[in-house]
Amino acid sequence: MSLREALSAAITRLTAENVPSPRMNAELLLMFTLGCDRACLYAHPERELTGEETSRYDETLTQRARGVPAQYITGHQEFWGLDLIVTPAVLIPRPETEHLIETILPLAKQIPAPKIADVGTGSGAIALALAHELPHAEIHATDNSPAALEIAEANAARLQLEFRASANSAPERRILFHDTNLLNGLPPAAFDFVVSNPPYVGESEEDEVQLEVRKFEPRTAVFSGPTGLEVIEKLIPAAHAALKPGGWLVMEISGTIAERVRRLLEAFDSSEINHPQWRDIEITPDLQGIPRIVRARKRSSSEI
Repeated sequence: MSLREALSAAITRLTAENVPSPRMNAELLLMFTLGCDRACLYAHPERELTGEETSRYDETLTQRARGVPAQYITGHQEFWGLDLIVTPAVLIPRPETEHLIETILPLAKQIPAPKIADVGTGSGAIALALAHELPHAEIHATDNSPAALEIAEANAARLQLEFRASANSAPERRILFHDTNLLNGLPPAAFDFVVSNPPYVGESEEDEVQLEVRKFEPRTAVFSGPTGLEVIEKLIPAAHAALKPGGWLVMEISGTIAERVRRLLEAFDSSEINHPQWRDIEITPDLQGIPRIVRARKRSSSEI
C-alpha cells in the first residue's frame, strides 16, 4: 500500500469512527509511525509502506478509534514551543493553559530572581515553560503523584532546563521537584508566585466533559469533587501562606466556577483585623471568551 493510499484509508476509517479532525489525526499518526515530518509525508506519496509499518499504523489507528488521545499514542505534546513527553499518568497540556504563562511573564520579569511554586505540575509543562523564559528563576514543582513527577523530571532533563549554568562553580539546581500535596513542606512567605492548573471540574459536570478525557486522562487531575472548588478552597490559604507580601497567585479555572473563585478570594481573611488579604483580583478570558485565568496579589503589611 502506498503512503497516499494508507493516508486516504485512514481518514475514511477515522471519519467513520467519529474521531474529531480525522485528517489531522491520520497525518499525525502516520508521521509518528514513519518517524517523518509532514513535508516528507506529502513529498513522497508513492512510497510503499512495509508490512511492519502498515501493521504499526493500523495499531495506532485502532487505539485512536477507541478514543485513546493521540498524545498518549505518540507520547508527545507541544506546550509553549517545548516538546513534552506525556503518558496516561499526566494530564495532556492544553493551549489554553499557556495563558498562565502569558499572565505571569510580565510580572515575573520585573523581579531579578523570582521564586515560583508550580502546584500540581503533572508533566511539568508550566514549570518548564517558565524556566525556559525566566533563566534566573528558582522554580519548585509539586505533585502528589510519583508517576507524574517522574515524567516532569524526565522532561526537565531532556530539555536541559533543570540546571543553571555557572562559570565558576558546579551547576545549580533551578527546578526542584517535590512529592507533596499542594504546598506542604515548602517554606512560608518565600515565593513571589504560586501558579497552578488545579483540578477544577465538578463531578456534577462529568457528562459535559469529553469522553476521551473522562476515560483516559487521570481523573484526579480533572475532577476536584462535587463542586469543582474543593482543591481551590485549599489552595487559596496554602498559597497565601507560601507567598511573600505582594506575591501573586495565578490559577487556571473554568467559566462555571469563575465568580465563585472570585468570591472565595474576596472573602479570605487570615488576620484578626478585617482587611482583604488579596488585592488586584482579576479574571481574564481565553481566546474563546471563556473566563480562564484568575490572578490575585497578596496584601503587603503597608496596605491597610
